[in-house]
Amino acid sequence: MIKTEKSYPERRLRGVLEELSCGCYRFLSLADKDQGHSSRTRLDRERLKSCMRELESMGQQAKTLRAQVKRHTVRDKLRLCQNFLQKLRFLADEPQHSIPDVFIWMMNNNKRTAYARVPSKDLLFSIVEEELGKDCAKVLNETLCPTWDQMLVFDNLELYGEAHELRDDPPIIVIEIYDQDTMGKVDFMGRTFAKPLVKMADEAYCPPRFPPQLEYYQIYRGNATAGDLLAAFELLQIGPAGKADLPPINGLGDMDRGPIMPVPVGIRPVLSKYRIEVSEGSVGLAPQGASPSGCGGGQGRPHPGGQGYPWPPLALDRFRLSLLLLLLSVRLPVCPSLCPGRLPRGRRVLCDGGPSSHPPGEVVVNMEPEVPVRKLETMVKLDATSDAVIKVDVKKKKKKGSSEEPEEEEPDESMLDWWSKYFASIDTMKEQLRQQEASGIDLEEKEEVENTEGLKGPMKGKEKAKAAKEEKKKRTQSPGTGQGPEAPEKKKPKIDELKVYPKELESEFDNFEDWLHTFNLLRGKTGDDEDGSTEEERIVGRFKGSLCVYKVPLPEDVSREAGYDPTYGMFQGIPSNDPINVLVRVYVVRATDLHPADINGKADPYIAIRLGKTDIRDKENYISKQLNPVFGKSFDIEASFPMESMLTVAVYDWDLVGTDDLIGETKIDLENRFYSKHRATCGIAQTYSIHGYNIWRDPMKPSQILPRLCKEGKVDGPHFGPPGRVKVSNRVFTGPSEIEDENGQRKPTEEHVALSALRHWEDIPRVGCRLVPEHVETRPLLNPDKPGIEQGRLELWVDMFPMDMPLPCSRVPTLGPPPPPDCEPASPLPRYELRVIVWNTDEVVLEDDDFFTGEKSSDIFVRGWLKGQQEDKQDTDVHYHSLTGEGNFNWRYLFPFDYLAAEERIVISKKESMFSWDETEYKIPARLTLQIWDADHFSADDFLGAIELDLNRFPRGAKTAKQCTMEMATGEVDVPLVSIFKQKRVKGWWPLLARNENDEFELTGKVEAELHLLTAEEAEKNPVGLARNEPDPLEKPKRPDTSFIWFLNPLKSARYFLWHTSRWRFLKLVILALLLCSVPGYLVRKTLGA
Repeated sequence: MIKTEKSYPERRLRGVLEELSCGCYRFLSLADKDQGHSSRTRLDRERLKSCMRELESMGQQAKTLRAQVKRHTVRDKLRLCQNFLQKLRFLADEPQHSIPDVFIWMMNNNKRTAYARVPSKDLLFSIVEEELGKDCAKVLNETLCPTWDQMLVFDNLELYGEAHELRDDPPIIVIEIYDQDTMGKVDFMGRTFAKPLVKMADEAYCPPRFPPQLEYYQIYRGNATAGDLLAAFELLQIGPAGKADLPPINGLGDMDRGPIMPVPVGIRPVLSKYRIEVSEGSVGLAPQGASPSGCGGGQGRPHPGGQGYPWPPLALDRFRLSLLLLLLSVRLPVCPSLCPGRLPRGRRVLCDGGPSSHPPGEVVVNMEPEVPVRKLETMVKLDATSDAVIKVDVKKKKKKGSSEEPEEEEPDESMLDWWSKYFASIDTMKEQLRQQEASGIDLEEKEEVENTEGLKGPMKGKEKAKAAKEEKKKRTQSPGTGQGPEAPEKKKPKIDELKVYPKELESEFDNFEDWLHTFNLLRGKTGDDEDGSTEEERIVGRFKGSLCVYKVPLPEDVSREAGYDPTYGMFQGIPSNDPINVLVRVYVVRATDLHPADINGKADPYIAIRLGKTDIRDKENYISKQLNPVFGKSFDIEASFPMESMLTVAVYDWDLVGTDDLIGETKIDLENRFYSKHRATCGIAQTYSIHGYNIWRDPMKPSQILPRLCKEGKVDGPHFGPPGRVKVSNRVFTGPSEIEDENGQRKPTEEHVALSALRHWEDIPRVGCRLVPEHVETRPLLNPDKPGIEQGRLELWVDMFPMDMPLPCSRVPTLGPPPPPDCEPASPLPRYELRVIVWNTDEVVLEDDDFFTGEKSSDIFVRGWLKGQQEDKQDTDVHYHSLTGEGNFNWRYLFPFDYLAAEERIVISKKESMFSWDETEYKIPARLTLQIWDADHFSADDFLGAIELDLNRFPRGAKTAKQCTMEMATGEVDVPLVSIFKQKRVKGWWPLLARNENDEFELTGKVEAELHLLTAEEAEKNPVGLARNEPDPLEKPKRPDTSFIWFLNPLKSARYFLWHTSRWRFLKLVILALLLCSVPGYLVRKTLGA
């Protein structure tokens, strides 16, 4: 009204308000006559009264507002009029329609698959144009991509302003697009704005500025996008010579509208013949009555994998389309930027030159035998003139004592299972993330240093050396207290690993859209009230397929590179989408950081699986009071692709009373994975093994997978031979030619070299791509009631096996040992018993002062427990009155516990309180704590020192007390580390430390102990007694005679504390007393002369 209409917009606004006021009063008069109609219900009467009140108030406001409209207040009053419009639309919407809506169904094999719902008010006929339904007598002769090929000329325009201002800032051109119907009013569709290219009279109409180039302009309808307009605009100044200097206009036009002619040749795009191929897969439609505000809340763009989809994708009514290759010949602009901007994503455009080909030559991939793949380094050297060589070298073992990377331990395969493999992979992933963070921090620090140097100028040599020294010191310091820079690194055993992805698998492989892409099906506009609706709110389904656009005829090099005749289309290698029965095996490992669902801040989670008509709820195996539960479960589901392909894995909170609450769920589109060339059906392992924890679990061996991939990709090969060598296309792979069975016998095999080719499949020319490795993916959990907020993360992976091939046994990742071949549930956790014998102590600090003599002494006893079992701590007896810090005990502790070897954790199950319904499971590091105390009878015992030993890796004990130093515990010296789970029995001296007033560690004593680990079966066969009790009692220690309690033995105390320390004083006093007693008699006798 302000920008695009004629002058005096305030007059038009006054007229609109006057018409609104009159219309309101006319409605009141008609409604007043019809108010007492007998057929009206109470709801009708009350609603009519409400409408009359609203319109009466609106009419008065419009009349008042009309008098306030001035030229300078048009904008403000126009905003108030928008409120009138919204209120009228609200009142016009009937809450209860008396005429039913019209449904138009689409049928497929006598089954209703989709429908269109047309409101009855859009079809009603009336002689009044404003009351006519917008779809009444409408001819469906429409297009969403119109082509005009017209040039509009506006002649003799007068513009006011300076010439240079008009050239730099030309006026804005407003382009509005309308929908012209045969009957009914013209509907506004959208508008766009553009600035023309200005040519002044003194400029020549020639390149490079002229003629103008076509551009795309975004069309808007309100705040929503409504399409694109391809056009060019120019503004030509008419000079003194008139129109003679302007480009000529050829053609006749309508004098009322101006000349309308075809687009000039210089501006018209050059067209060429293209072919469009459409490969149709399947269609998913929303069910009847489905609301587009379901799972995910409609936030973000719908993910092809189902995450954040506007409604539960399982509720889609899916039906299969025959694998149709639709070939269309069209003429498109040669310039790619002028091609239709509305082409859907998922297209593939082949340029004139086609995809580039690799240089010829052989690529040799060497794999050294009997070396874990994780320790291999790959160096790639590519040369256009020579053969490309890919070598796989092996790291040499480091010598003992060198400062380089420590040598890996040889693991005991009898103690390894899938969990060992998993947690080793978790450690590797964490280490990689730490390295990435460290590299990022180093880069930031380097930039800060460079910026600082640039501001402060160059540093002096001494200052620079000092800064470098401090930086090096900071980086070498260990974060732990008392851990020096030379602390020994943790040695990692040689364990075959898998790939742990910290995000969804789709993000690593481009959503598996190598040929099957997902396109949203949008609902068209149904009324003016949907102008502000977003694209997500209009989604009614999705279509799966592929589009390919390429210029014809294709060059010969493209045909040669494709490996087949492209005349019959580029989609010749795609798999068929005929219905196929598939066994889907879902492995759920664990969940992390779940959102609390109970008032105690915890949750009782369990797993629920939905696929097609199958709904599995593992309610019986819920985990009590855990936000980081370990499930270790697998679920087998039979499904038919592509009709049943949306997998939902949900985590629920178990409740004793009421319904269970949904914590979060994740959705996986299995159809894209199953048909992907990345082979996401079953991950490729690092190594091939026929026994042990790393046994091959794919029903097809590597030597069977490789020929199948070569056949599907029309690649030459594989050619095996000589042993340990295979050639695929122009690539040669080498590796071990033998494999070791369970009995240790070596047999010839081709599996290793075939696996080497599969793991380097992306190096194969033309068809090469990354194959999905053996993995565990991490997926976010979302809740429809809390859109956009992550409720936790779930670690899982999915295997898919066609039912027409032999299936492998489900190797379920359980918390115990590997299950037997018949896939029965795993046995419970292994139980151990740790026997700790405290023999002696030495150099214990003396805390007490003797009451009689003032000498330093301590009443020593030793306390021990396993971490997490403080309530079951055990104490030795007391070695009283130790004068030298030496203590003798011969005391035995017994600690039974359940142990999870894969996580190196002790598992404890106990109730949090007396009101708890179930026991809560805790996983605690396996650590033994030993402390020395000074016993006091009339006050609290005094703590003297302690040491905590990690049972998986702790310093080996010293042979003698003199060799035992404080550095053994602080890590300042290189001490061999031992594991009680491998060593089984360890004896030695260990230092006991405590912090002084300066918060520094100091040596407060030494303890001689013996650790002996037995399984529950071994402990039952060889029982021992606690302390010094039967069976197998320990000898009573030989302690000094001074070791006793003084107030329970007063005579003994006098004997040891008084006689042994002051006996010479007593003798002198006795002699002195005897002398004093004999002196008087002697003096008397002397006096009397006796």
